[in-house]
Amino acid sequence: QVQLVESGGELVQAGGSLRLSCAASGRTSGFNTMAWFRQAPGTEREFVAANSWSSGSTVYADSVKGRFTISRDNAKNTMYLQMNGLKPEDTAVYYCAASPRFYSDSYYLERRYDSWGQGTQVTVSS
Repeated sequence: QVQLVESGGELVQAGGSLRLSCAASGRTSGFNTMAWFRQAPGTEREFVAANSWSSGSTVYADSVKGRFTISRDNAKNTMYLQMNGLKPEDTAVYYCAASPRFYSDSYYLERRYDSWGQGTQVTVSS
């Protein structure tokens, strides 16, 4: 079974930047859809961004559009989330997720993903 391991989370000031990484123990090219989700204290996990290998498309939650960029490097079996212009409301545990299937309109649903990482904490101070 493929394992996903996130890294890169840390404490940063508002307006700063971070790059999260999600390293897969297997080939990320085997995952058609890879995504980032996040969960703030006392809230449900929410969709952040997704990338489709077959279509080349990327989608973002409205709350991060224009500030976050999802990408992947299949040669390194790693997915990234570049986060710029961070805000205190971005504070959360960030999870990466992966699925071998393509989803045209339900990529934001947690149940579409078979593999999950353990999460990495991002804290944005004001």
